[in-house]
Amino acid sequence: MFTDSDKQKIYSDTMHRIWLLIDDSTDWIAALSTIVSELHSSFDQFHWTGFYRTVRNKHLQVGPYQGEHGCIDIPFSQGVCGAAARLGMTQLIRDVREFEGHIACSPTTLSEIVVPVLDSHDETVAILDIDSNELEAFDDTDRENLEELCRKLGKRFTQMIST
Repeated sequence: MFTDSDKQKIYSDTMHRIWLLIDDSTDWIAALSTIVSELHSSFDQFHWTGFYRTVRNKHLQVGPYQGEHGCIDIPFSQGVCGAAARLGMTQLIRDVREFEGHIACSPTTLSEIVVPVLDSHDETVAILDIDSNELEAFDDTDRENLEELCRKLGKRFTQMIST
């Protein structure tokens, strides 16, 4: 395990690479794929890293991801991902067994963080879902960095679809 300052340094380096790599991208899926790749390869405790996109009313569909298969379709009314999408708020779950209604896409997942990506109208256009096979794998350092990433990504999404 690493210290908070070690983790922050990894996030800083990873975010720097992400924004350099997607700076000129005008393709939403390419940008999401790049982000997933960078995050997943930067942290050993990230066992499933991916986006679910809002593709129809109140439903998320799996987007670019790394790890074992994810759930294909998740209603806003179900699970940790649905809660993040429905509420527009990050869900930091230190032990998924304590989250009533948790959807076990993988039986090995023990903790999870899900961050919504909101467009300029505060509508959920996607969520970033990161699962770990370790208990309490996520903390406020993860939350703060991933929320900042998703805030910027939401602004970027609005620009991509309006051009």
